Amino acid sequence: MNTLVARTLDGGYSCEPGEGRRVSFGRNHHDVHIPLGVDDRRVARECGELTFHDGLWRVRNTGKVPIRLGFRLVLPDGEPLPLGPGYSTLLVEGSPGRVHALELRVVGRDHAIPVARPNDQTVVPATWSLSPVERVLLTTLSQRYLLHEPEPRPLSARTAAASLAELQPDVNWTARRVEHIVTAVRTRLAAAGVPGLTREEVGEPVGDALKRNLIRELLKSATLTPVDLGLLRQDRHRVG
Repeated sequence: MNTLVARTLDGGYSCEPGEGRRVSFGRNHHDVHIPLGVDDRRVARECGELTFHDGLWRVRNTGKVPIRLGFRLVLPDGEPLPLGPGYSTLLVEGSPGRVHALELRVVGRDHAIPVARPNDQTVVPATWSLSPVERVLLTTLSQRYLLHEPEPRPLSARTAAASLAELQPDVNWTARRVEHIVTAVRTRLAAAGVPGLTREEVGEPVGDALKRNLIRELLKSATLTPVDLGLLRQDRHRVG
């Protein structure tokens, strides 16, 4: 139980649990347990460590650049964050256009190490049910993501309402109605266990974080795809 299995493009490592045990990762493959970004000078020689304490593996940032862990950031000089059982991925920003991934697995009680399953049927992600109104609204809101724009952001409620009013002139689209529908979908998905969709989770200032996290979930689950852009008509699917 709690065996740590790690893998990067540059190597792999496994470690049995033990109080105070430490596993380091970073660019200097001579001095760390897990090499990461060995050819990228933007990655610190040692950018982080995994330690076992009180029955949990924890990740701590020992470099200068924040490390992404799901929706959370592991900040330099911050408190270690615990890793739950199962898979986690740490992402370390490197040179422009490069992100280095450290894949982790904390083996549970069954001590089962994953085996290759090349012939198994592919598991299709479960999509979320959206009403026609929710789908056209959320497609409008997330169109910059669906169009693969660099560094996309959600449309504002006001801009989305204006676009929808042009698309559906017989419908009373307002910024308030847009916000109400988005909040209803977000609340529904949060109640189903999707993380990052409540103010308590993201903290203040909220900004666009809740909308961004909602859109990421809808894209990740393939609930929304570029095919949905057809709902916005070919000549109107982009808003400046």
